[in-house]
Amino acid sequence: MAKKTVKDVDVAGKRVLVRVDFNVPLKEGRVTDDSRIRASLPTIQYLREQGCRVILMSHLGRPKGGPDPAFTLDPVAMRLGQLLEIPVRKVSALTGPGVEAAAAEMGAGDVLLLENSRFDPRETKNDPALVADLARLGDMYVNDAFSAAHRAHATTAGLAAVLPSAAGFQMEKEVAALDGLLREPKHPFVVVLGGAKVTDKIKVIDRFLDLADQILIGGAMAFTFLKAQGLSVGASKVEEEGLEVALQALDKAAESSCRLVLPTDVVAADDFAETAATRVVAAGEVPEEWMGLDIGPETAVAYAQAIGGAAEVFWNGPMGVFEMAPFAAGTLAVAEAMAACAGVTVVGGGDSVAAVNKFGVADKMDHVSMGGGASLEYIEGADLPGVVALPDKDQA
Repeated sequence: MAKKTVKDVDVAGKRVLVRVDFNVPLKEGRVTDDSRIRASLPTIQYLREQGCRVILMSHLGRPKGGPDPAFTLDPVAMRLGQLLEIPVRKVSALTGPGVEAAAAEMGAGDVLLLENSRFDPRETKNDPALVADLARLGDMYVNDAFSAAHRAHATTAGLAAVLPSAAGFQMEKEVAALDGLLREPKHPFVVVLGGAKVTDKIKVIDRFLDLADQILIGGAMAFTFLKAQGLSVGASKVEEEGLEVALQALDKAAESSCRLVLPTDVVAADDFAETAATRVVAAGEVPEEWMGLDIGPETAVAYAQAIGGAAEVFWNGPMGVFEMAPFAAGTLAVAEAMAACAGVTVVGGGDSVAAVNKFGVADKMDHVSMGGGASLEYIEGADLPGVVALPDKDQA
C-alpha cells in the first residue's frame, strides 16, 4: 500500500528529522561514490524549500560498540554541502546538549547532520530512551532510507512510532518500483540473478518463479545449480549446502510456467587473478583445477536477447567477477542489454548498482535501487519495519 510522503503532509516551517542512507564508501577521508547522497537530495531540497529545518540521521559502516573515527560522517557532510551548495553543519554526537543547542540555532532551510547513528549502541536496540532523545529535536519524522528499512532501529522504526511521519521521495520510488514488479509485472517479465549463494536468493527465486517468464542465472551460484545436476564445475565456487536447495528450485521451475535458465558456456581460469590463463568451456565441462569466473559469450548473447525482448526486467547480482577485466564481459552484456531494453528496467542493489555505474549506464535504467538486502527482503514478502511503521496514504 502506498505510504504518505512529505507532499501529503504539512511540513512548512517545521523541524524535520530525516533518516537518510549515507552509508557510502570512503577512501582517505573522501567519499568515493556519492550515489546514495545524491538520492537523498530531492527530499532534502523539497523540505528546505518549505522552510524546514532539516536534521539528518544516518549510519555508516559497522562500528563496534561505540565511536570510531574511521566511520565518522565528517566526509559525508563535506560532500553533501558541495552538492547542496550550502554549508552543512555536522555535530560530533547523535544526542545530548550540544546537539540540542545546534538544532535550536537552526534557521529555515538549514541542514544539520548528526553523527553516525551506530556510534550509539542504543540505535540497533531501538532503545526508547534514544528515540525520546531524538524526538525532542523535531516536530516530525521522514524516512528516506529504504536500504535500512529492514532494520528495526531507533532511527528507522522507533521515531515513526512517536512523531508524525512520512516517506521521503527515495523511499517512495523504491517501494513503487518493487511493488510494480511484484503486483503487476509487465510480460514478458525477465529476472536476472547473480551472486554467490543460492541460499541467499532462494526465497527471491521462489517468488519470481510465480511471477516471471524467465529467470536467468549467472555468477557463482550458477555453479551450484550445475553441480546439483551432476555436471563438472572443476574448482568453481560451489555452495555445498545450497545443492539440495538448487535441485528443489529446478523441480519447482519444471512445474511452473517460468523457465529457470542456466549458462551454457563459461569463462574458466586457472587462478582467481586478472593475470590467469583463461578459456571458454561448456558450462558443465569445467576442467579440474580450473574455475568458472564469468558466463561465456554464447550465454551472454542468449541472456542479452532475452532481456532485449522483455517488457520488464529485474536484475540483482553480477554474472561474473566483473571487477577483473577478463571476467567482466558477461556483466557488461547484461548491463548494455538492459540499457537498450525498451521495457521497464529495475536494478536491485548491491554489486549490480556498482556494475551499471562502472559501465556508465545507470542513467539508462528506469530505477536503480539503493536497497541491497532490503530490496531482496521486500521481494521475498517480508514486512520491513521501516516501511510498516510509516502511515498509509488513506490513514488520517
